[in-house]
Amino acid sequence: MPSIQRRTFLVTAGAAARALAAARPRIGVIGSGGRGRLLAAEFKEIGVELAAVCDVYQPNLEAGLKAASTGAKPYNDYRKLLEDKSLQAVIIATPDHWHARMAIDAAEAGKDMYVEKPMCHLPGEGFRMVEAVRRNKRICQVGTQRRSGSLFLEIKQKYATPTALGDVHLVNSWWINYQDSLSRARLKGPLDWKQWLGSAEQRPLDETRFFNWYYYHDYSGGLLVGQAAHAVDCIQWFMNSPMPGAVTCSGGKGNLGGGEIPETASMTVEYPENYIAVFTLGYKAMRYHTHNDQMTQYHGTKARLDVAREGFSLWPQSAEVKMAPSVESDKLGSFVVATREHIRNFLDCMVTRQDPAAPVEAGLGTSISLAMAMESLRTGRRIQWDAASRRMV
Repeated sequence: MPSIQRRTFLVTAGAAARALAAARPRIGVIGSGGRGRLLAAEFKEIGVELAAVCDVYQPNLEAGLKAASTGAKPYNDYRKLLEDKSLQAVIIATPDHWHARMAIDAAEAGKDMYVEKPMCHLPGEGFRMVEAVRRNKRICQVGTQRRSGSLFLEIKQKYATPTALGDVHLVNSWWINYQDSLSRARLKGPLDWKQWLGSAEQRPLDETRFFNWYYYHDYSGGLLVGQAAHAVDCIQWFMNSPMPGAVTCSGGKGNLGGGEIPETASMTVEYPENYIAVFTLGYKAMRYHTHNDQMTQYHGTKARLDVAREGFSLWPQSAEVKMAPSVESDKLGSFVVATREHIRNFLDCMVTRQDPAAPVEAGLGTSISLAMAMESLRTGRRIQWDAASRRMV
């Protein structure tokens, strides 16, 4: 039966890919900063027509048009882009505080969407986003590409299991690297600052905030959220955890010369499934090659599973002084490929109308964990999740 199911899946996926290639979907990009342009290039490489680009900062808009397909139409108001009925989908790669609002509006406009992580900035808007996506029967792929990466799919299916690990009550994860300082960039063209702020507190134009929005609570959660969006999402996926139970987060003094969120911090997430996950960020350590800068360890009663960005190893329990892994894999370069695999999954689902690898509900569960971490960091308190009232307490 499994082999028949796999053949059926491959035939279906192949047919979807061929149908999509023949249709050559027209997609718009909302937010053409660095990540938006990278995604645009990946989508275009696969064969998608990047027919529209929107950004409120003119230099980003111009750069985005260069990365898009020939003849792409420029916009500085995403709502005007959504009025283009020839577009089947949009890529949303703006600052985090805009993700949910734009996704809701895209769903109401009948567009499918690829939304960068984290899916939303606050839990309430995340629930509204889920409702809009489901009510309008849209495909929403959250950009947590591990869920489509062939390496991570192999790990989840074969090794992140009770058979291989036993019971897991502790997961340790870290992402260690180096950042020198906040960006000191200056504006090089027109910026619609009011539109960029959106629902955030209105304030005078601030170039430091604009170029370093990651590090301000109004817009994101620093690299703590940026990197935990990958790590925590993968933990919740491997451990089959839809929602957290409680989160405690603490951080050191910021060492980047500004911003509100430290580059060195740790969050502990308690899950109803009877385990805790600890994620630690340290971006004032030595420089690492990206192949070596992160690790997640699943501590089971039978074995420990170590999962890096591009490799893994399984360490069975042993009475020997010198332990040895029973399985090892090191696949340099595989994480870059995962982004394209994630995009292909999204494009296939646009045809089949099946849920993608990173559906909106999974994105919400991860975003709630991250929002609780930020609330704990701000208040110095342990934050609990009240599922009945859908709020942090």
